[in-house]
Amino acid sequence: MCKKDIEITKVGHANGVASSTPLTQKEKELMIMDAADAFGKFLDALKCDWRNDPNSDNTPKRVAKAYVNDLWAGRYGAPPSITGFPSDGYDGIVFEGGIPLTSMCSHHHQTIKGKVHIGYIASKTGTVVGLSKLNRIVEHFGRRGAIQEQLTVAIHNAVDQICEGNLGVAVMIEAGHNCVSCRGVMHSGASMKTSKLTGSFLEEDSARAEFYEFCKGYKC
Repeated sequence: MCKKDIEITKVGHANGVASSTPLTQKEKELMIMDAADAFGKFLDALKCDWRNDPNSDNTPKRVAKAYVNDLWAGRYGAPPSITGFPSDGYDGIVFEGGIPLTSMCSHHHQTIKGKVHIGYIASKTGTVVGLSKLNRIVEHFGRRGAIQEQLTVAIHNAVDQICEGNLGVAVMIEAGHNCVSCRGVMHSGASMKTSKLTGSFLEEDSARAEFYEFCKGYKC
């Protein structure tokens, strides 16, 4: 069995930022400086005396670093390296459930936390991928910032691309949103489910039912 590297090429944009052009470390440092300056002015507009507060005097830089290095790391870094293997005659469902998700909603820049469930149906002459690579795909796209509906599509399309010759791909996200629990209606405990199914998962009741059965038991 020979492995091969598969490149994710069609990742598109996250709110206008192309991930196909990863930033250098120097570019990230300059971005952090500019963002810190802008966030300081944002706090000024909110009448926050952050410069004279020992707990906040470095907050603009902390926030800028968190965005560039963590919260939006997927925007500024290259997509993960994917290793694929010949399926060698396997033509069943490959499923991984309960993949941890931490993301940020584009609307209010509040946290989205939950689980992602991914399934694909391999073809006998197609490609399967290393299991941890599905986790890395979720991490990359989750760290780009998007609404949950867009994130579901992005993860689905990446899996569809790298699992060459697949007969169907299914992705479900179950997540809680801080924009619901911490602002507006302020309701805690609610969660949102989104899914995208193609191929046999969409066309065949049995494949779709098997995927949803696999998803049971995981809680966000």
